[in-house]
Amino acid sequence: MAFEGSCHCGAVTFRVDAETPREALSCNCSHCRRKGFLLGFFPADKFTLESGADVLREYKFNTHKIRHFFCSKCGTEAFAYGSNPDGSPVRAINLRCVPSIDLDQLTLQHYDGASA
Repeated sequence: MAFEGSCHCGAVTFRVDAETPREALSCNCSHCRRKGFLLGFFPADKFTLESGADVLREYKFNTHKIRHFFCSKCGTEAFAYGSNPDGSPVRAINLRCVPSIDLDQLTLQHYDGASA
């Protein structure tokens, strides 16, 4: 089963060919805390950018290992590109951008990114 998401204005849409997650990561680093992310992580080959490549802008900070993408029209960051500890490519999905997910039903895993 797959799920879909988008930025606020709908210019950027994506699909993840995986089960809808039941857990989300809540990180307290300066970036995630300010944006209120609830993140799910999926192998890169399960992610498809359906539309909006032309309006995406990239942001990197700190170690520049994660490529944060946001819509240049509405400012929403729906996903980021990164790597797992083993080096395999991963997509971090902002689960707040997936309308079919009941956020109140997610089990939150808290990550201390502020100290990492």
